[in-house]
Amino acid sequence: MARAPISVVIPTLNSADELVDCLATLAEGLDAGLIRELIVTDGASNDPTLEIADAAGAEIVSGPKSRGGQLRRGCAVAKGDWLLVLHADTQLSAGWASDVFAHLNGSSSAAYFGLQYRATGLLPRMVANWAMFRSRAFGLPYGDQGLLISRTLYDQVGGYANIPLMEDVALARQLKRKLVRLPSKATTSAVKYQRQGWLKRGSLNLLMLVRYLLGVDPKKLAKEYAG
Repeated sequence: MARAPISVVIPTLNSADELVDCLATLAEGLDAGLIRELIVTDGASNDPTLEIADAAGAEIVSGPKSRGGQLRRGCAVAKGDWLLVLHADTQLSAGWASDVFAHLNGSSSAAYFGLQYRATGLLPRMVANWAMFRSRAFGLPYGDQGLLISRTLYDQVGGYANIPLMEDVALARQLKRKLVRLPSKATTSAVKYQRQGWLKRGSLNLLMLVRYLLGVDPKKLAKEYAG
C-alpha cells in the first residue's frame, strides 16, 4: 500500500491560541489519505504549544526562533514526497483536500491557496485581494497563503533560507513563477491588522517587501517588524 504523500510542516512560537483550529482543518486531509506526517517546528515556545502538538501526534523539531530557520529544519526531516507548509494561525477551507489531490495528480508546480482574513468589511477584502493580485502578477505569495511543494522541487531551488523574515518571498523568487493558485482558501488571523489598522499594517508590509527586494538585510527588517 502506497504511503500518504504529504508532510505538513507548521512553524510555531507561542501559538497555542491558534494551533488547535489550524490542526482541526487538516482532518479532511487525513480522511482522504493525503497526510503522512505532521511536523511542528518550534522556536522556543513557553506556552502550551508543544503540549498541543504532542497530543496531535506531531513530530516536534526545536531550535532558535527564526521562521526561515524553523521551516528549513522542519522540512529537512520531512519524509513525504510533497510538503504542505502552513502558518499556525492559518485554517484551510472545506474542500481543500480534493483541490490538493487534483494538483498532486496533475501538476509538478508548487501551489498556494487563495487568502481571506478572519474579519469582515471592505478593508479586509481589499488587503486580501491585493495579496492575491501580488501572488498572481508577481509570483510572490506570502506564507499565510500556505505552500504546497514537491520535495523534488523544494530541493532543486535550495529550500527555505535561514532568515527571520521574508523567507516565503525568498523561496517564491527561487521558484521563478513555478506557482499556481489552488481554488480553496487559507483563512488567516487579522489580529495585527486590527491592532495597527488595516491601511497602516498593509502599507508597512508593502514597504517591507520593497525594501527586501532592494537588498535590505532581513535581520534588520525583522527587528523593525517585531517592533
